[in-house]
Amino acid sequence: MPVALERVSCGVEPDRTTGTSVGSEGFRRYVVPELPVLLRVARRITGDPTEAEDLVQETLVRAYRAVDRFDGRHPRAWLLTILRNTWRNMNRRTRPRLLDAEEDILSVPASGADGRSGAEEQVLDRVLDAELAAGLRALSANHRAVVALVDVDGLTYQEAADVLGIPPGTVMSRLHRARKRLRRRLERRGYRPGVNL
Repeated sequence: MPVALERVSCGVEPDRTTGTSVGSEGFRRYVVPELPVLLRVARRITGDPTEAEDLVQETLVRAYRAVDRFDGRHPRAWLLTILRNTWRNMNRRTRPRLLDAEEDILSVPASGADGRSGAEEQVLDRVLDAELAAGLRALSANHRAVVALVDVDGLTYQEAADVLGIPPGTVMSRLHRARKRLRRRLERRGYRPGVNL
């Protein structure tokens, strides 16, 4: 991963009273384990890998400066809030692009636990992937966003809510509606949950 801890701490001033960096142990404990999630979410929000790295870098600098005020609870939610606010500050004039989960969905192969083998399974997987992609494109950007953050990236409802700046209940209702629409679309095309999915 291109975002490195050494690059983060270079611009942070040491505490003048003690001569040491404030919160460096807390930073390592709470922030470093969340780097992959931050980068994944930043890529979704920005749509550009380079811009995502810049966003994560700025988020890490802000987190480092604020780690001594962090209470130690829910580090991912804390970091995702910093990321969201940083993104908003960096893009005040343009509305953030929410995401297109199609590429991530297509990169995960469909389940093949039904005993099919080889070429048949690959063809059926590609057809299902194409149907999922079409279904995702048919969803609104808000619905695609929650599907990608919760179902693809594995964020909790609260974490997705923090990223999107909406209440967790809204995440849950959008996710329910999106899944229902995807399920109906697939069923209309002959797919049945647990049978051929």
